[in-house]
Amino acid sequence: MSLAIEEKSRLEKKAHELRLLSLDTVGWAGSGHIGGAMSAMDIMTILYHKYMKIDPSDPAKTGRDRFILSKGHVGVGYAPVLANLGYFDPELLKEYNHTGSPLGMHLDSLKVPGVEASTGSLGHGLSLGLGMALGARVKGESWRVFVLLGDGECDEGSVWEAAMAAAHFKAVNLVTIVDRNRCMIDGPTEEVMALEPFADKWRAFGFEVVEADGHDFDSLSAAVERALAAKDKPVVIIADTVKGAGIDFIENDYKWHYGSFDAEKAAKAKESLARYHERRIGTAKGEAR
Repeated sequence: MSLAIEEKSRLEKKAHELRLLSLDTVGWAGSGHIGGAMSAMDIMTILYHKYMKIDPSDPAKTGRDRFILSKGHVGVGYAPVLANLGYFDPELLKEYNHTGSPLGMHLDSLKVPGVEASTGSLGHGLSLGLGMALGARVKGESWRVFVLLGDGECDEGSVWEAAMAAAHFKAVNLVTIVDRNRCMIDGPTEEVMALEPFADKWRAFGFEVVEADGHDFDSLSAAVERALAAKDKPVVIIADTVKGAGIDFIENDYKWHYGSFDAEKAAKAKESLARYHERRIGTAKGEAR
């Protein structure tokens, strides 16, 4: 079932706001992992602004859902999400990755409220998430764990060890999402280390696979709803995304895994994001442009 127009428009506006804030954070930092931040932003937006049970005023609240950004290098996108929600003062974003700032390139769970696990060494997030999910089961708690992986990260064997264990223990309170933007630091994923048939690999490891458009909130919502309804096996959502989504001159370019913007490029990026948002908000209202 499609989202109501009002809710979809709300999510579109929030995702646009967060993309702009992420772009500004890259500017304040001098550089950052902008490509993956843009591809993952809609996923983080719908989780934090529709599905997850959280309380920014009490980050350690009992019963909260957990989110683990396994692709921890895109903290430059994640930090704005948390700041915008009120986990910490948004003014701190102006110090992102500066010497002495609590906001390092890879966010530290001991320094940043709302961050459940320090990540960045790729391949660890799903194992951490599985441990938390099983912990909830042992405690008789109902909270869920959402883990966002990068597709390039899925070259790591530890991802598949965790997947095998998650299926074995029927960890249905663990929701795995892959940001399938098909790019990694050294090139296209299928050239560096082919992942396809990607969905079949997850099925072989005992997961139910739901494929979604990672930039369409109706598609993402349907995928998350299916994952939340899982009874017999864990669900992985393979979200088809675009590296650098919304900034036309960096889209689908692996060289923008990490980068910086001078004043001219930053202005062009904001103009591109405005056009991208206009198209998407028009579609959300049924006025395809």
